[in-house]
Formats: sequence, C-alpha cells, structure tokens
Amino acid sequence: MKTIYVSLILILLLGVSSCKNKSENPSGEQSGSALAITDDALLDSVQHRTFNYFWDGAEPTSGMARERFHVDGVYPENDKNVVTSGGSGFGIMAIVAGIDRGFVTREQGLERLTRIVSFLEKADSFHGVFPHWWDGETGKVKGFSDKDNGGDLVETSFLLQGLLVAHQYYISGSVAEKALAARIDKIWRNVDWNWHRNGQNVLYWHWSPDHSWDMNFPIRGYNECLITYILAACSPTHGTPAEVYHEGWAENGKIIGPHELQDYTLNMRYQSNSGVGPLFWAHYSFLGLNPTGLKDKYADYFQEMKNYTLINRAYCISNPKGYKGYGEDCWGLTASYSVNGYSAHEPDEKGDLGVIAPTAALSSIVYTPEESMKVMRKLYSMGDKVWGQYGFYDAFSETDNWYPQRYLAIDQGPVAVMIENYRSQLIWKLFMSHPDVQKGLRRLGFESPSLN
Repeated sequence: MKTIYVSLILILLLGVSSCKNKSENPSGEQSGSALAITDDALLDSVQHRTFNYFWDGAEPTSGMARERFHVDGVYPENDKNVVTSGGSGFGIMAIVAGIDRGFVTREQGLERLTRIVSFLEKADSFHGVFPHWWDGETGKVKGFSDKDNGGDLVETSFLLQGLLVAHQYYISGSVAEKALAARIDKIWRNVDWNWHRNGQNVLYWHWSPDHSWDMNFPIRGYNECLITYILAACSPTHGTPAEVYHEGWAENGKIIGPHELQDYTLNMRYQSNSGVGPLFWAHYSFLGLNPTGLKDKYADYFQEMKNYTLINRAYCISNPKGYKGYGEDCWGLTASYSVNGYSAHEPDEKGDLGVIAPTAALSSIVYTPEESMKVMRKLYSMGDKVWGQYGFYDAFSETDNWYPQRYLAIDQGPVAVMIENYRSQLIWKLFMSHPDVQKGLRRLGFESPSLN
C-alpha cells in the first residue's frame, strides 16, 4: 500500500511539473530536444527569439538595430551603441512580422517604428542616402572604414526595403498608422539615386562629403545588390533609367555566364573566383522582393537562387577539407564571424574555413524547406552551444571547438524574415504590393506573378 501511495505521489508531482513546463513554455520548446518539438513550434521559437534581437536588443534611443551584440559585453572600439542601416531594414521587416504574429501588440509596434522613423528623419544622411553606421544616441555618422563615412547606397536599399514593407503594412490603417506611412514616403522620395551614378550609367556604392568618390566601387552583378538597382528604378522622384540596370549592373549582358557546380546549373556570372559566392547573396535582395516566378532576360531568380543554395549545401556534404560536423543536417557557408575575425565564407576550398553560420541554411528555407528544417533541428539539438536569447548565435566551428556567443544584425534579420515568408509570404506580399515597386519592375522588364 505504501508503495502504491508513493507511486501516486510521484505521478502527481510529475504531472504538476509537466503542466508547469507547458504553462511557462506554450510553444512546447524543451531546451534543445529536437525530437520533442513540432515544426511549427520550432519555427515559432526560432522566429520569436530572432525577432527579439530587433526588439529587446535594439538600441533604446533610436529603436534601431545594433550592429552586433556580444553576450560577454566586450565590443570592438566600444561600439555597443553603433546602429546599422541595412540591419535595421531587416529588423523593420522582422518587427512587422512579429506584430502580425502577436509577438508584440500593434500599438507597441507602431510606437517602435515611429521611433525609428523619427531617428531617420534627423540622423545624418547624404543626398538622402544613409550611411552604413550611426551612433544610435546622437544620429551622427560613424565611419565604416577610413573613407566610408558618407552615403552607402547598398545599405540604404536594404533599409528602404524594410521601410516600404512598413509603409504598405500601415497605409490603410488607423490615422496614426497612415501618418507614419506618409513620413516613410518622404524618406523614400528623398533618396537621390541618380547622384550615385556619378554621371554614368552605373551606380556607385559610396560617396563621402570628405572623400567624394574615392572609394570608387561601381556596383556590378551578381552579388547582394540586385535590390539596389531595382529600388533605384522604382523611385518616383529620382528614378534611374533602365539603361543603368542593363549597362551598369548587367554589364550589357556580361552578367550571363552559364556554368555548372556540384551538378547544379547557374545562369549568371558571380562576383567570386569560385563561380558562386556566400549564401547571403541569395537572401538580402529577396527579403522583400519575391523571387517566386520573378524573371528577366538574365535569370529565373527563384530557380537560380535555389540552385545557388543547393550548390552550397552539396559542397558542405562533400566536405573536401574534412571538417568536423559538416553534413546533410549541418551546412551553410556565408559571411559571418570567423575563427580569426570575420570572413565571407563560400563553397570552395579557399573560402571554406570550417565555419557554419546558422543564417545560411535557415534563411534559405524559402528555397530548400526540407533541407533547411533538418539544419534547424540539428542546431536546436546542440542546445546552449549555439542557441541563446536572440536565437542561434552567428557562427561556430566544430573543428576548432569554437562557439562564440555573438550576434550580427545582418545575419539575424534574414532568419526571422525568411521564416515568415516561408510560412505566410507576408513580407513578400507587402513589398511587392507597393505601387512604385510595381512600376519599377515593369520599367526594368521583369515578369512576376505579383505584378498586377
């Protein structure tokens, strides 16, 4: 009888413990147990934690995304409050998705995005173009490098991609939401894309009030900058003619260069010695720009980016350098923190340093859903080594037993945004619905099911 009584007490205690765990963690997350969590609950957990990088982890004065977050609190050049334009654009899209998922209320979201827009209206800009970095407390430019202390057209395009998504989210809303959409429209219209042509039919990445065009970086394809040329053509006030895209970005057709890697075919020539590049080239332009059915005379962008991703995956599976951990459930080479600093890891023996960045496979979920979910489950099963308060840490190397507890805005943002696009296409729908985007894509000769 005593044995039965003790057993009943244990069952009751276990039941209470189980109920308590479920109550504290309604998603069903169980501290790294990849088998005990459904796909939806895992996606919820990863998306929510990554969203929190841009919510709880934002710089408080501006509301903007910090360039980086180090769990140990040790930052290079004391830049804890340095905020990033491109990463904040990704963060704005993550926040819109978070509002829609109920991570925060619509009122909280409006307050935060209003704070961000208020910061941008007063912060340093150059011919309407924003710098890569600011001091989040003052809005003063912080140089990204010695001569890069002015307008950064590419990072500005990443920021505007997010702002146009927010514009469409609010354009038919309350009086306050419509007012914010109008303020976003002024920022969008103020960007002088033609200034960055420097009198030519190509866009230049940087301009500085101190160093003019000394950086001398014409933007030519293919890399992460497709969205820059598209938005330049979309502008209703300073829109660039189609020749800038075709002569500058596509180099009068030289962007086409069919080749095969890892048994997959690519149609474009990439700005990389390996014939392919880091995986963020398949992400940044397509956070708002929907690649599904998107075509022009140079590529079918969904198929191109899918093959681009599968090449990266196949290289990691073949693992020619014999790194520990690589495989079907652990792949993805992209720009991230690296064992010796920072590197644009890519799938060739020179560019592969044995460092896996979770953002690479997870942000590719729209192209490779099953393959990316395998990686997500593997990473989740690794627990605290790679999983922290703002989602998966930026990068790791099993070979070097290197697991830094660091985050980068430009790597966290695509994870949250692409998970949302995989689940609902919300961010794609909003961006593609903007009337200026529709006009610009037509101007450049694009086809898309999203064009009215």
